[in-house]
Amino acid sequence: MSEPTKDQKIWQVVAAIPPGRVASYGQVAAMAGLGRQARYIGRALGKLPAGHSIPWFRVIRSNGQIAFQEGSDAYETQVGRLKGEGVEVVNGRISMRRFQWQP
Repeated sequence: MSEPTKDQKIWQVVAAIPPGRVASYGQVAAMAGLGRQARYIGRALGKLPAGHSIPWFRVIRSNGQIAFQEGSDAYETQVGRLKGEGVEVVNGRISMRRFQWQP
């Protein structure tokens, strides 16, 4: 059996984030065994195939901020999906203390 690709490792970690919780890009990178490659996480999530069920919207900046530009379609989608899971989003920020995933 072949070793999962870097993207597949990231997708596996993101798929494990439970509803109502969030993780930072850096946290996902560390858990995927990629050290400090937090910037790569966004690229990998952008490669998700159509029709996937991976909860990309649960990944945010380490300061709790949504990474997308406020008012963009992606921003509105992410905020809406997080709120739908009970995550409080105030001015584009989420309390990492309250909502960060701690596996």
